[in-house]
Amino acid sequence: MGLDQFAFAIDNNGEKEELAYWRKHPNLQGWMERLWESKGRPGDRAENNALGDFNCIPVELTKEDLDNLEAAITNGELPSTMGFFFGNDSDEHYREQDLEFVKKAHEALDNGLTVTYDSWW
Repeated sequence: MGLDQFAFAIDNNGEKEELAYWRKHPNLQGWMERLWESKGRPGDRAENNALGDFNCIPVELTKEDLDNLEAAITNGELPSTMGFFFGNDSDEHYREQDLEFVKKAHEALDNGLTVTYDSWW
């Protein structure tokens, strides 16, 4: 068990293409949870989700979100995040992968696709 994280590009037919996969990158999870909260917690089903509020809930990413994420990665500002199944984080370990994801996600949005982040723990 542990924190598994995914990013997808989704076309108009609902077909998904995986853009990125992370295993136990809790600081990215913390950043995405804050983003989800700032968007009003779309898809929140906390009353039916015993494991936690932001678990198995996709959050859609916009160009602005990706720009903000890129800045947080570049400036070392992903929030320190802990959870029972999350493991230990090393932002530096994930830095290149995170920036590559941002690049791919921007390309997907430029091609008219929807980009989402999802996680399961």
